[in-house]
Amino acid sequence: MIGPIVLILGSGPAAVAVRGWDRAVFDQIVAINNAWRLRPDWDVSIHPEDFPPEHRPTTLAPGQSRIVADDYVPIQNAYGGFVYAGGTMAFTAGYWALGALRPRVMAFFGCDMVYAATGRTHFYGTGTADPLRADITLQSLEAKAARLQLLAAEQGCACVNLSMQDSRLVFPRAGLDELADAAPLLPDATAIGTAKAREAALNYVVPSGRYWQEAARFDASALADLDVLWLAAHAATLKTAPAHETPSPSRRPGAVASGFRRGA
Repeated sequence: MIGPIVLILGSGPAAVAVRGWDRAVFDQIVAINNAWRLRPDWDVSIHPEDFPPEHRPTTLAPGQSRIVADDYVPIQNAYGGFVYAGGTMAFTAGYWALGALRPRVMAFFGCDMVYAATGRTHFYGTGTADPLRADITLQSLEAKAARLQLLAAEQGCACVNLSMQDSRLVFPRAGLDELADAAPLLPDATAIGTAKAREAALNYVVPSGRYWQEAARFDASALADLDVLWLAAHAATLKTAPAHETPSPSRRPGAVASGFRRGA
């Protein structure tokens, strides 16, 4: 597939390592929330509508752009919407990049959504663990990551995790020197079709993207069952995948999930 290699950059503590990376490895750098502060040569700053103005980049260099809800909500809806994708910015940025940039590789870094109960939670200090909030779309971060990887694979895009930290992402680990050769999974069409059919039957579509305003009409148990279907589709796909495309190691016992607040 012809397409860019895109870095999806989050704010995890280990993300500071990106400052020493060769920019030539990536065609596009998509910085989530505060991650634009990590290096000046990012291409896209993406943040939610309640992200504080004082935390946003004040100026844009030539070629840089800022992506907000009006930009990413229509693309997110094209991939099923926030209820199915998971309402946290790591996934939102991934789907936006998948639709807008049409990458052949999406490499995630600083997006592990895991951190210890004490100490620094983000590269800039202590933040709020977004997926720990009571949110019906975030019952299984692994299932949401599996869905993103499978839908990307259908489009011919490989998802990898550049982090060597504990992670809730299920993408294979990769080094910078492996990105050019990264290949997408070969999706199990039957299992993915089952999950998509269940999504269509539930019809939990919110065109505005503000799914939390309609949360009362969503059945948590039905969404949990849907997560099981996506994890099953991922497992079925991995049965025929090469060894280097196996999931990332599970998080260590006692680690706490973290992520990107819609407003932090």
